[in-house]
Amino acid sequence: MKQSQASAVAHPASHGSSPPADLQKIGQYMAKLKVQGLPRNYQLFHEALFGHEREIGVEIASLGLNPSQSMLDKIGLKYRLVSHCGLVAEKSQTDAAQMLREVAEQLAEGLQKKRGFARAVESVSQSVTEESNQSFATFVAEMDFLNASLTNLMLYETELTEKLKDGMERLETLEKGQAAMRAATITDRITGLPNQMALAHRMADLYESDGGAAATALLLVDIDDFRAFNTKYGPQPANQMLKKLGTVFRNAIKKHDFVARMGGDDFGFLFSGVDAHDALAIAKRLRASVEENLVYVTSDRADPGKLTVSIGIALSSDASSASHLMAHAEATLAAAQSNRRQPIQLFTHEMRR
Repeated sequence: MKQSQASAVAHPASHGSSPPADLQKIGQYMAKLKVQGLPRNYQLFHEALFGHEREIGVEIASLGLNPSQSMLDKIGLKYRLVSHCGLVAEKSQTDAAQMLREVAEQLAEGLQKKRGFARAVESVSQSVTEESNQSFATFVAEMDFLNASLTNLMLYETELTEKLKDGMERLETLEKGQAAMRAATITDRITGLPNQMALAHRMADLYESDGGAAATALLLVDIDDFRAFNTKYGPQPANQMLKKLGTVFRNAIKKHDFVARMGGDDFGFLFSGVDAHDALAIAKRLRASVEENLVYVTSDRADPGKLTVSIGIALSSDASSASHLMAHAEATLAAAQSNRRQPIQLFTHEMRR
């Protein structure tokens, strides 16, 4: 069962970090291309070598030797890797700060122009008051001066209004971009489901709420032998199966329930208002639904032509925190995976690791 680096970073306890051989291969490839050993580069190359988005590897290879960091970051942002989302936030903050500085300068300049016009009005008013016998031509000249000053001020005000409007639109665009990126950080790229980070947030909120995590079940689901399927048929059919499974799972839950793809072939469910009996019944329905829907054509007689899953169930009544609940579910899933005759198992305290 292989996880993406993003999943490993989000929840190290799930299956541990990448094997040393994988890290060594990543390091060797990065050294070969003369790429900096930045954390986000490690995730990028992990996805290129071991993830389901093999197109990342093709795009990295096209950059050649010693690729620029900006081009590598562009690839990471394109595929919405979690480690690269901070780059967007940082750039958005810089752009927003620059726009605010520009607006402040424009407002300051507008204020100066208004003060200049006010001084011009005061000067003309004083001249008319003190020089009552001035000629009509002089008076007209002073009125023309005021009119020109007013016209100039109105033109600047119009220009400033347009600039402020443009600035507001740019800020709104940045806000939308940041919102989209925040959504991307908690959304799985392949299935469109929430990801492991979203599940972790949901579980934390559950235990921090006033009502607590009463009568909640966490189900962890793993596709049996999915690595072998991926190796045999390739990443594209594997991704199609994951997408199809995501649809099956999305349609299997109610409005207030929650499902997330945790990375690789792992999925997590949160069901509220259920007890052990309910959770077992739900798990059986999920497993049956997978067997009915995840079928494929194969010429290999030894291949059953369908996928199955193992499911571990943990109840919030047995866990004092979100991390305990996850640990219980992981232990239960491991027990289910090791016993194909009992692919659905409910946590017991004997399973503690």
